[in-house]
Amino acid sequence: MQIGEKIKRLRLENNLTQEELADRCELSKGFISQLERDMTSPSIASLVDILESLGTNLQAFFSETVEEKIVFKTEDFFEKENEEVGYKLEWIIPNAQKNMMEPILLTLAPNGAYDEHEPHVGEEFGYVLSGSIVINLGSKKYVAKAGDSFYYKANKGHEIVNKGRREAVLLLVGTPPNF
Repeated sequence: MQIGEKIKRLRLENNLTQEELADRCELSKGFISQLERDMTSPSIASLVDILESLGTNLQAFFSETVEEKIVFKTEDFFEKENEEVGYKLEWIIPNAQKNMMEPILLTLAPNGAYDEHEPHVGEEFGYVLSGSIVINLGSKKYVAKAGDSFYYKANKGHEIVNKGRREAVLLLVGTPPNF
């Protein structure tokens, strides 16, 4: 963290000159100038005085609030392709593995299959954007076409296959993340 840069920003937000801030803290204008250019470091006592003069405190000054990204563009996506079995995965929310849900776009080539998954704790939701698929869930099979959605608990072995002659594209959301 650039302490000086942040102090300068706070000083300017408070419409103070370096001299005015120095006077309030019983420091020299030269010290404030060097501090703002990160050429020197303040003692804890001096930093507390400076921050109080700027209307803040140590805790607020050093807390880093990172703005959460809300909208993701196609250039943010991460892609994995497995031509051998005929699928392509696109993680449409980067680093979604750290979230409660993990949405991906799954593209299945004609006669392509997405890896068979062993039973696990969690749930999966899908929406078929184009084409048609077969969901093998345990010993049962379910067909879903463009515009259909599906939802199941992942406590049985499961696999998604494209038995059609056209590519199938679907949005998959799993919780907890495991793609």
